[in-house]
Amino acid sequence: MNPGLYFAIGRKARDVLYKDYGQAPQHQPLHGRYQSYDWSFNFSCQIEEVLPGLNTVFSVFFPDSGKAELQYLRDYVGFSAGLGLKANSQNGFDPSANISGAIGSTFFSLGADVGIDITTRALNQFSAGFSLKSAFLVASLTLSDGFDCVNASLYHPLNPPTRTAIAAELNHRMSDEATTLTLGVQHALLPFTMVKGRMNTDGKVSAVLRQEIWQKLYVSISGELDLRDHNSIPRIGVSMAVKH
Repeated sequence: MNPGLYFAIGRKARDVLYKDYGQAPQHQPLHGRYQSYDWSFNFSCQIEEVLPGLNTVFSVFFPDSGKAELQYLRDYVGFSAGLGLKANSQNGFDPSANISGAIGSTFFSLGADVGIDITTRALNQFSAGFSLKSAFLVASLTLSDGFDCVNASLYHPLNPPTRTAIAAELNHRMSDEATTLTLGVQHALLPFTMVKGRMNTDGKVSAVLRQEIWQKLYVSISGELDLRDHNSIPRIGVSMAVKH
């Protein structure tokens, strides 16, 4: 009956649409550039059940930021609190704090997330959302960026044994009246081989192939093409991850 953490709201749709593509709309790893090469590196470690229901998570986005987080999960409630450092333009680091919580059950969850800049003592992030979950459909609605951005998503599993699923996300930013619809699909060709594809109304088409090489070692090859830009050159990326 645990609702999970706040960031689990809409996660299934985000995994289909953004995971392994290189950059996700939220929690992006550091993305550096040298000449024509982009690079990123992140590391995270979770220690479960430090105390009953309490987990700890440490993450580093080298050399951009780092974060330590406590997570508390019990029936009908999920809570997390974290402290982090993020690089600024003066080659220093700004400390920040983050608190989020969710209430509900495995069927329905409602939550909010608050971010605070410790240096200025200013509220720099606030989002809220809810999710409805069933065996055949997961739907979510979130408000973020000071309620300027509205995001609705749907996830529908088609064939669980092959992890085949479709997802859709509608994102609307009220300040500039911009709306983007993204559609995606995933399918496991083999037990260790996953393919995904997505396209959006901005004219971008992307695909990714993820292969498990050896005992939780994954290699992903992704590509993206902007159909609206006739001079666009396809972007190709390769990433490697070790996952437990």
